[in-house]
Amino acid sequence: MMNFRDAKAAPLEKSLNSQLKAQLDPAAAYENLSEEELFTPAEFDHSNAERAGYSNYSYWGATLRAFFKNKAAVFFLGIIVVVLAFTFIQPLLPGQRDPKTINNDPLTGVQIINRAPDDEYWFGTNSIGQDLWARTWAGTRTSLGIGFAVACFEALFGTFIGVLWGYVRKLDTFFTELYNIFDNIPQTLVLILVSYIMRPSVGTIIFALCLTGWLGMARFIRNQIVIIRDRDYNLASRCLGTTTGRIVSKNLLPYLVSVIALRMSLAIPSAIGNEVFVTYIGIGLPTDIPSLGNLVQAGRVLMSQPSLRYQLLFPTAVLAIITISLYVVGNAFADAADPKNHV
Repeated sequence: MMNFRDAKAAPLEKSLNSQLKAQLDPAAAYENLSEEELFTPAEFDHSNAERAGYSNYSYWGATLRAFFKNKAAVFFLGIIVVVLAFTFIQPLLPGQRDPKTINNDPLTGVQIINRAPDDEYWFGTNSIGQDLWARTWAGTRTSLGIGFAVACFEALFGTFIGVLWGYVRKLDTFFTELYNIFDNIPQTLVLILVSYIMRPSVGTIIFALCLTGWLGMARFIRNQIVIIRDRDYNLASRCLGTTTGRIVSKNLLPYLVSVIALRMSLAIPSAIGNEVFVTYIGIGLPTDIPSLGNLVQAGRVLMSQPSLRYQLLFPTAVLAIITISLYVVGNAFADAADPKNHV
């Protein structure tokens, strides 16, 4: 007969044996369970299904968050905003002089020529008595207008040609030959010829820079398109009958935002530099139109005179600030726009 102690220890021994058996053979633990105990139907909740499939990811939101984490880029962006705003606000401020007006001494009537910077003329005056403060900001407006116009044309037209060149295989030969023809013509020669043929003006400079400025963007976009056009998701889209325009706008262009932003940030200072160069060789804008090119050219002539070097210092400093700021901001935005850098 089983004594009381054995009867009390039997359930414990049975439990231990069951646990040991379950560890050695996990499937054995479910042998004696019924189907109702093994499977418990889960009720479908439509709201939970919607919640599980929701993602608050936003491409532009992630791009801006990544960009504003770069403190240096934010600092230089602030500089660009301040400079741009001030170039348009400056003429509206009280006590500002006209950049084309020749200033005379009210007592003697003599032109105030080559006056060093002081409380009245913050940047001094030039060789004919014009206020360099007003001319510097007027020249900045002119040069930035040229730079932005050329950069926008290069981005739009260059991207359009680059996408067609890279995605539509039938057009590859045509655009390759067209590129070779334009690329073999030096941009400097184009600028000189157009400046000689047409009347010197802001429109002439923009037209001359746009003639060949799109080549680099188109070639770069073409190479990027060739790399990604035959990826699996693009092939699947074509098999499903997706139109070419939708494939380009939804599948290809989002990958190119970063490189387009980078090219634009480089195109603006490049266009300003070309304007300065054309003016430097004497075929740029006429002297009555203030521009950074005209100011740099006028200051360059006076470099041998230490007392007049301020006429080169101020426009060069503004040009350097704009160029460096655009380069840093463009690179930072290009990195931020890359989906690989999004968390």
